[in-house]
Amino acid sequence: MKINFQYKIAIIVVLFGTQITIAQKKDENIGTEVVNVVKAYTPTISDAFKVKETPTLDDEDNSKKEAIQYSIFSFPVASTFTPSKGKAAGVENGAKEKLFSNYATLAAGNYGTINAELFVTQTLENGDYVGAMLRHLSSQGGIKNVELKDNFSNTAIDAIYGSKSNKLSWNGDLGYQRQTYNWYGLDASLYENLLPSDKDLFLNGINPKQTYQNIYLGGRLALGESVFKDATIKFSHFSDAFSSAENRFVAKPSMQFEVMDVKLKTNFVLDYLNGSFQKDYFTGTERKYGYTNVGFQPSFQINRDDFSVNVGVGVFYSMAAASGNSEAKNKLFIYPNITGSYKVVGDLMIAYAGAEGELKQNTYQDFAQENFFVSPTLTVAPTDQKFDVYVGLKGKLANTIGYNIRGSVKNEDNKALFKNNVYDALNTNTSGYTNGNSFGVVYDNVKTVSFFGELKADFSKNVSFGINGTFNSYATKNEKEAWNLPGIKLGSTLDLILTSKWYAGANVFFVGQRKDQYTNISMAEPIKDVTLDSYFDLNAHVGYKHNERLTFFLKGNNLANQNYQRWLNYPVQGVQVLVGANYKFDF
Repeated sequence: MKINFQYKIAIIVVLFGTQITIAQKKDENIGTEVVNVVKAYTPTISDAFKVKETPTLDDEDNSKKEAIQYSIFSFPVASTFTPSKGKAAGVENGAKEKLFSNYATLAAGNYGTINAELFVTQTLENGDYVGAMLRHLSSQGGIKNVELKDNFSNTAIDAIYGSKSNKLSWNGDLGYQRQTYNWYGLDASLYENLLPSDKDLFLNGINPKQTYQNIYLGGRLALGESVFKDATIKFSHFSDAFSSAENRFVAKPSMQFEVMDVKLKTNFVLDYLNGSFQKDYFTGTERKYGYTNVGFQPSFQINRDDFSVNVGVGVFYSMAAASGNSEAKNKLFIYPNITGSYKVVGDLMIAYAGAEGELKQNTYQDFAQENFFVSPTLTVAPTDQKFDVYVGLKGKLANTIGYNIRGSVKNEDNKALFKNNVYDALNTNTSGYTNGNSFGVVYDNVKTVSFFGELKADFSKNVSFGINGTFNSYATKNEKEAWNLPGIKLGSTLDLILTSKWYAGANVFFVGQRKDQYTNISMAEPIKDVTLDSYFDLNAHVGYKHNERLTFFLKGNNLANQNYQRWLNYPVQGVQVLVGANYKFDF
């Protein structure tokens, strides 16, 4: 017969009281009281236990076990058994891919395209290293319905020498780049109504070739444990085939230290620019420009568990030298530099915002790299980005899916816009770019409202996908349109590792409509507003890893064969196929 649970409680209480009573006077009577404890049973993880092999029986009828005496009679036994040592179970690891310090790539395709790269590096004693890179991309042209030469080439060589240690790291680099392009974007109305002989005479009288050259020298210095954080310097000399020349020197030292968990940082900027063009667009008058911008950007940063904030200001003073721009003046600029982020839900949702401004120094080199078909007759001046205010959210929808969305309002004074140059048959400057086939730069105050969204997903270690989009709305002060700026940009990428030997990938991008103008002064035609159609470009590649050193690949660009115009009267090449190989090696 089992004892009732309530009786157990009473017995425990009595025993506990007896122990206390022993410590008191034996004849002290404190009385008795029955307490009934009633509580709902709430199980927890700790309540779970294993069933004992020999359970304790709580039964009054259990008889007392008799004590049993054991004795062992032992005697030695000869044995030749020798136990083997234990061995840890092995775990099979995947083969680790060997990393090589150098590589060479060579590929060829239609349109007479050649693509070659060579990268070599070598580690020396005491943490020193040296490296060099050679790159070349060229095409013989052949775009459909283009009357002028449309071949191009781009060759660059870079060399670097540096040293790296815990306390000090530095490097110096030297480079040279040569590019050739052609102003092949003629408007068909200039020659389509001419007699064959007159057409040939007109086209043969145009030399559309342009050559850009850039020589640069730079360096970087960083200290591991010092208030002085790092400094970068760079000097470049940019020139072209029309005796244009531009020199630029940029130095950016910075300091950083902490005071009571607050990180203080100060950036300094010295940006010197000087250049000249041999002619302006209509006459042989030389054009010169020059600016020296000095900047000071102090800021402090506060980091906490869930949020961080950076508060600073930028102060710039711009000094203008002799210039063809009559509006060039010495000016003082003050900009906000405020950013912050807050973890709303850990890493799943992070809110961020900011208000930033800066003085952007435009250069002939930057214009030429963004639009290869600019004329060497530009007006060069800095852009005053008064502010860029933005708010956004970023984080993860799942462990393998990340997102980023942002909205912004940007206000820029003196923003540079590319615009098609006018054609005048009576122009005394009869160069290869004065046939309405080049672009100039106009400046205007532009406000931009923008929305950006991005999604990235790594479905597995073998499959990754990304998609992004930018939507812009522009408001100009003087110009009719924000010339050649698209309202929509979309892009998507997909990368696949098919097997240990095969891989593939694809990317597609979409660019919305843009606006430009075409003007033929000699025909007394009215100015024509031109809308450049939106376009998309589909690219893909597939590769085969023959071994750890040698890889073969096949690339395709503009696979949809879209005959779109990136700039007015400048169609692009159709389907482009490139076959090549990459070889990795060590010295």
